[in-house]
Amino acid sequence: MSETAHDTRKPVCLVLGAGAGIGGNTAKRFAAGGYHSVLARRADEEGLARMVAEIEDAGGVATGVLINAVEDGTIEELVERIERDIGPIEVCLFNLGAQIGNRNFFDIPHKTFELGWRITSYALFRLAQATLPAMVERGHGTLLVTSATSAMRGNAGQHSHAAAIGGRRMLCQTLNAEFASQGIHVAHVVVDGPVDAPDTLGKLLGDRYEGFKASKGEDGVLDPAALAETYWHLAHQHRSCWSFEVDVRPWTDTPWWNDNPQTVINTSAAKPGFGKT
Repeated sequence: MSETAHDTRKPVCLVLGAGAGIGGNTAKRFAAGGYHSVLARRADEEGLARMVAEIEDAGGVATGVLINAVEDGTIEELVERIERDIGPIEVCLFNLGAQIGNRNFFDIPHKTFELGWRITSYALFRLAQATLPAMVERGHGTLLVTSATSAMRGNAGQHSHAAAIGGRRMLCQTLNAEFASQGIHVAHVVVDGPVDAPDTLGKLLGDRYEGFKASKGEDGVLDPAALAETYWHLAHQHRSCWSFEVDVRPWTDTPWWNDNPQTVINTSAAKPGFGKT
C-alpha cells in the first residue's frame, strides 16, 4: 500500500519475544485495545497457537509467527511481510532476553557471550533498522524495549547478560536522541525483579519455581499482565511528556542498603518536625 497515511487496516503491535510472560500479556493487552497483535517467538508452536486463540476468543485479532531472530534476514522479512499483508506497525515491543543464569567468568564460552549480544543488542538494532523508516514516514510510532537490572548494575556471575543488556540500554538512548524529534517514542523499561513467567523464570528455576513465588508473598513477583498496562500507557503517552526510561519492581522489594533491619527507619514513630534542625 503506497499511501500509508490512508491505510485503513488495524494498527499492528509487533511483539518480538512473545512468551507466556511479558510478551504474550502485552500482545493480549494491545489486541484488547484495538491493535492487530503479531506474536513472534523462536519455539513452542503449540504455546504460540494457544496465546493467539486466547486473544481471538476474547474478540481480538492476532497472528503468531515462529522465527529465529538471530538468523540474518528473519526480522527484516517479518517486518516487510507485516507492513505488506497485515497492517502498519505502530508499536513494537522488543522482548528478547539472553539470561543464562549466574556463571563463573571462566566458564562462559566465547560463542555464548557473543550469542547474548546477538540476541539482546544486535537483534534490536536490526528491528529498529527494519521498522523505523516506515514509522518516520508516517510521523509516529513507538518502540518499547524490555530491559533488566543488569542494564543498570553489573553483578558477579552476570558478565554476558550485563554486557549485552547494557549495550541495549545505550542503543535505546541513541535511538531516542535521533528519532524522538521525528515522532518516534522510544521507551526503555527496566524490569528490576523476577517476573511470573513459566517459560522464562519457570524454566530457570525448575522445581523451585512455585516455592520461590510463595516465598515472595502476595504480589511479590512481577505480574506480567499488570506490566502490560505499563507498556500500554507508554505507547499512548502525549508527546509533550514522553518517558524514555521507566523502572518497575514489586512493592515488597527491598534495596540492598535496607537489607539489615537495624538500618530501616521506623517511619511510624516519626513525629511532626522529624528531621528538622
